[in-house]
Amino acid sequence: MRAVGLDVHRDFCEVAIVEEGRLRSAGRIATRPQELELFAQSLGPRDWVALEVTGNAWSIARILETHVARVIVVSPSDTGIRQARAKTDRLDARALAKLLWAGELDGVWNPDERVRGMRRRLARRSQLVRARTRAKNEIHAVLLRCLKARPPASDLFGKKGRGWLAAQELPLTERETVDSALRLVDFLDGEIAAVEQLIAAEALSWPEVKRLMTVPEVNVTVAATFMAAVGDIRRFPDRRKLTAYLGLDPRVRQSGAAPAAHGHISKQGSNSARHALVEACWSTVRQPGPIAAFHARIKAKRGHSIAIVASARKLACLFWCLLIRGEDDAYAQPSLTKKKMRRLEITAGAKRRQGGRDIWSTNLAMRQAERDLALQAQHAYERTIKDRQQKSGASATPGRASSGSSREQVARQT
Repeated sequence: MRAVGLDVHRDFCEVAIVEEGRLRSAGRIATRPQELELFAQSLGPRDWVALEVTGNAWSIARILETHVARVIVVSPSDTGIRQARAKTDRLDARALAKLLWAGELDGVWNPDERVRGMRRRLARRSQLVRARTRAKNEIHAVLLRCLKARPPASDLFGKKGRGWLAAQELPLTERETVDSALRLVDFLDGEIAAVEQLIAAEALSWPEVKRLMTVPEVNVTVAATFMAAVGDIRRFPDRRKLTAYLGLDPRVRQSGAAPAAHGHISKQGSNSARHALVEACWSTVRQPGPIAAFHARIKAKRGHSIAIVASARKLACLFWCLLIRGEDDAYAQPSLTKKKMRRLEITAGAKRRQGGRDIWSTNLAMRQAERDLALQAQHAYERTIKDRQQKSGASATPGRASSGSSREQVARQT
């Protein structure tokens, strides 16, 4: 067995090999399919290869993995190479080879083709949305520079808002800026609709995404972003592993006899999944249910910002439970879920139904009855938490956390 370390760049890879405990450099190979295939054929079936995550790392790994025992793709933050006093391509490859030989490297998870494709589409949608936002902000900046009042329409880029915008008297250069930005917004709207159609079509054949959408106010973007970041939920044996993977776990600092200090969340892992969960909670906490009651309880103690992040962590734990158990949300509102599924089908390209009562004209009495049931569940959750706090003697002083030591808090919780 040999340990092979690759320091990957756009045009070449620096190679280092550890064989029978002896380390040596093996030169460079071009980062091209033919050269990589020849290099892979020179390796043995018992060799291990390690390389860091880069834009082309997964393509290189797919070429090598059919010729060696294992290919490990590692995160640069886990190797310690960034903090090295002397850092060159040759030294980086040698460091990877030594760490691999010592068994000190843990590879990152390699997603399958379905998850990888969903990640690419979601990333493209995010880039298009940011570009559209920049174009819209440019128009708002023009109105601000020209001392224009607020538009009468809530949506400046709707039919009424565009009519008001076309009637405004603007200097020639500013009018050119507005017209150019509007053309860009129209183009980006079409591109976003096209990629959302692809995402919706893939989500219809993904049972886990449809299961997560049974949670109120969780749309296809949030569910698909979560599944694209997590992949197979069975990789996480418990909920704490999942929240740590998403970076929603608090940082802990403890040394000596001092009690442990908990800080902000670690913010490790997928930024897009973490942001999607937080954004979803802004709407989820407005729907009656246990998460809304949990948010209200944390908000009374720690404030709204901390309560939203805590609710995002609670929502991730709920997703884990639904996927592990293979069950839909117990507090789902059937009419709302049916409406979301029909909207997902239309986004994917299904034809609209003509005539008759459709899903868009949901019975208002039914919707109100479902909200009442969810509100009862929220009251039951609040009552359970209140009884638990009274039995344990936990402090419930609004606006501040418990002033006791961590040892006293653990005793009260026990």
